[in-house]
Amino acid sequence: MRNIILFDSDARHNLLPLTATRPMGEMRLGILTFREKWERRLKGKVSYITQEYLQEKFPIHIEDDNLIVNAGMLPTADLCERILSMETNEALLFEGELVAARLNEGKFEQLISEDEVHELLGRDLPERIEVVRIQNLWDLVYLNGRALNDDFALLTQGRSTQPLSDTNRVLGAENIFLEPGARVECATLNATTGPIYIGKDAEVMEGCLLRGPLAVCEGAVIKMGAKVYGPTTIGPHSRAGGEVTRSLLFGYSNKGHDGFLGDSVLGEWCNLGADSNNSNLKNNYSEVKLWNYTAERFEPTGKQFMGLVMGDHAKCGINTMFNTGTVVGVFCNVYGAGYPRNFIPDFSWGGPESGYKTYNFNDACETALRVMERRSTPFTELDKAILFHIYDRTAKFRSWEK
Repeated sequence: MRNIILFDSDARHNLLPLTATRPMGEMRLGILTFREKWERRLKGKVSYITQEYLQEKFPIHIEDDNLIVNAGMLPTADLCERILSMETNEALLFEGELVAARLNEGKFEQLISEDEVHELLGRDLPERIEVVRIQNLWDLVYLNGRALNDDFALLTQGRSTQPLSDTNRVLGAENIFLEPGARVECATLNATTGPIYIGKDAEVMEGCLLRGPLAVCEGAVIKMGAKVYGPTTIGPHSRAGGEVTRSLLFGYSNKGHDGFLGDSVLGEWCNLGADSNNSNLKNNYSEVKLWNYTAERFEPTGKQFMGLVMGDHAKCGINTMFNTGTVVGVFCNVYGAGYPRNFIPDFSWGGPESGYKTYNFNDACETALRVMERRSTPFTELDKAILFHIYDRTAKFRSWEK
């Protein structure tokens, strides 16, 4: 089995708050995380070069033969074929950015310590090889359809689907795949617009209207009467209800009630209160801007449609209304009438009526412990240390603390 080491590219800074709690390789796009994609494509095991405060939870593993791969790129078939053909001490470049390198342990240690490897042969990728990079938050929305199609082909090739119950109304049955334990009853599934993947032990309840491309990952549930338009990913052990369009839930997040979620990305352990809605299009149809943590300002996206981005453990109360292009940081608790601000700093508590205060760190950790225990997932001291780093680093954005 090949030893693969994914490294965070500089783009991780543009992907905050989603990359605050994870390496880039642990983000989900399509059906699989980037780690899972690379492991399947290159037939290996992944470890990480990531931020120092994340490295203990996501440790690096070095062997005598290592494939060093940029975690911010999609593993297309042509790119993977070229990576697998690399010789030792060869590196592949695209527009001056490192795509991949093959290094023995000594050369790898030299790279880490000196940021330069003598005798490393750098080659530009051939123009025929398409490079698909994730560089900004909105890329996760706009590239999810492509990733869904790629992952569907990767996961289902040469396999047989579990049969669909005849209680369902189906279009494009050849593009629908059910893993063992998946349950779908009395639903309408249209896979003529893209594939529909129902993961292991996932459930689609009665009365749902589903339109591909769509992934309902392992253990996820789509609630009764939901309307879900693709490209959409309902990540593992997540809940979706109401209306969802062109959105991505990383995993363990809930949008379980009526309300609209569109052109949005939710991290893990998020929860949207009943009848919460977001806008994904400005009333004047102009370009959407999103908060950028590194630039410390709102940056143009070049996109007309962009909704809500939520970092891990963020939550909102019932009837919350999010404006177009809203970024909510890690461990926010948002509630109250009116529109919250378009950027809510990490560890914020409050809303437009009451104003905001800082979410007490120990209280936040106690909540995380209770929430994760319900899904039989431990909240560890490592998790707590990572959250404290985020809490401390983002204090400058909580203006009321000054």
